[in-house]
Amino acid sequence: MIFDDLNLNPELLESIEYMGFMEATPIQEQAIPVILSGRDLIACAQTGTGKTAAYLLPILNSIAEKRPSHTQSLILVPTRELAIQIDQQIQGLAYTINVTSLAIYGGGDGSGWEQEKTALSKGADIIVATPGRLISHLNQGYVKFNQIEVLILDEADRMLDIGFHDDIMHIISYVPKKRQTLMFSATMPSPIRSLSKHIMKNPVEISIEISKPPEGIIQAVYKLGDHQKLPLIKSLIADHPDYQSILIFSSTKKKLSEIVHGLCSKNYQVEGISSDLEQKEREETLLRFKSRKTRVLVATDILSRGIDIKDINLIINFDAPSDAEDYVHRIGRTARAETTGVAITLVNKVDLPKMQRIEKLIGNQIYNAPLPDFIAEDDFKKPIQRHSHSKSHKGGYKRRNKQ
Repeated sequence: MIFDDLNLNPELLESIEYMGFMEATPIQEQAIPVILSGRDLIACAQTGTGKTAAYLLPILNSIAEKRPSHTQSLILVPTRELAIQIDQQIQGLAYTINVTSLAIYGGGDGSGWEQEKTALSKGADIIVATPGRLISHLNQGYVKFNQIEVLILDEADRMLDIGFHDDIMHIISYVPKKRQTLMFSATMPSPIRSLSKHIMKNPVEISIEISKPPEGIIQAVYKLGDHQKLPLIKSLIADHPDYQSILIFSSTKKKLSEIVHGLCSKNYQVEGISSDLEQKEREETLLRFKSRKTRVLVATDILSRGIDIKDINLIINFDAPSDAEDYVHRIGRTARAETTGVAITLVNKVDLPKMQRIEKLIGNQIYNAPLPDFIAEDDFKKPIQRHSHSKSHKGGYKRRNKQ
């Protein structure tokens, strides 16, 4: 379906064309008509399916048609990175229409507080906010949410995982009971069902390929000991000079530092990103990675959802994710928009049960890639097939997955 078929405002269609979007994704095709009709909606869709535009387009369409003088929509998100990304996408999609928006989040130097206060008291069209920062403003008494028409919870499952349930309910107490509520989530655990019963009215439900990695991802697992992981990663990077954008996920901040130091190279830039960095530092680090100035970015799970980084060639899970759903979101950072990418998970003996849960979730057995000869294989009772460290190793997991 093309966007012209969705009964959107002509000026908004012009912005969509300017952004280079041609056809609506499945989540957009199904969600936009529901939202335009005014119904509440629960939508399950994984990272990279176009879910942000699925709710932004009908919101922007309504603002373009009605031109309200108050804050029309409130979007709650779990992280500052996602808030910034959504605000940037609003600016892009609203290229031809006069729409005001502001991302409200903590963790900065505090310089944006007055700008946020002005937007919340005088009314930007769209507010995108993390719960904690927004509550700090609400407690001051100047926030005007009495005319909010649409409330959106994006990455709702992640917000509940983090522990934002009470904050969400507190914020909802400030918005009108008569409103449209949209909930976008990658998964549908029981807490989401329970929350929806309290804040929504007869919601339409849409589910788009939950827990399935994009088809363009070539997946592989290397079974090895923790002390063998860095040597293998160095080998993979050296063997693939064509991979100019490599994202490595670490389970802890301590490991992140060890990985960054272990991969330091004169030939390419390696950086780490975690919640320890100030907001400005994190934004600058992401910008260098997006612009390919940094070839290898090592990150904690802060980046596993909600960050729009396109054309990542290789994703490496330094550890198998404890949550099988997180695996899907991590590797979903590559093979975006019908491109291809490679996702590799390094698995020690302790992590084997985690990989079994992941394979059960995605419904496929992930290819066990052979280790190169220079890495010992004594960490597993049953050694996996040896493979010489040569050109055949460089493409081993590629050929196996393409058959």
